[in-house]
Amino acid sequence: MRALLLGVTMALTAGAVLAETIAIGELRRGMMAVVEGNVERITDEDEFILADTTGEIRVYIGPNAMPVRPGDLVRVEGVVDDGLRMEIYADAITLADGRIVNLPRGY
Repeated sequence: MRALLLGVTMALTAGAVLAETIAIGELRRGMMAVVEGNVERITDEDEFILADTTGEIRVYIGPNAMPVRPGDLVRVEGVVDDGLRMEIYADAITLADGRIVNLPRGY
């Protein structure tokens, strides 16, 4: 039982390290990232602008329904595109109420 609890604790701790947030202003192309901020505006049916105190970034949600509204506080997990325009290709969005919206890319 003790070994099981230790294993669960270690797994949760490892997950927390992987899910550490980074400021938008510190993002670099090609990196996996978790950012938190406010939805500034919806720019398209599949894209919105997320902002924190260090900057803003476009968030692409792929061919999925828009799960956020302007003003929402959210956490976005994904990869920063390495193309010309800096944006995050979101894999999941955690809403303020704790719900997680997974964003599969079914192109």
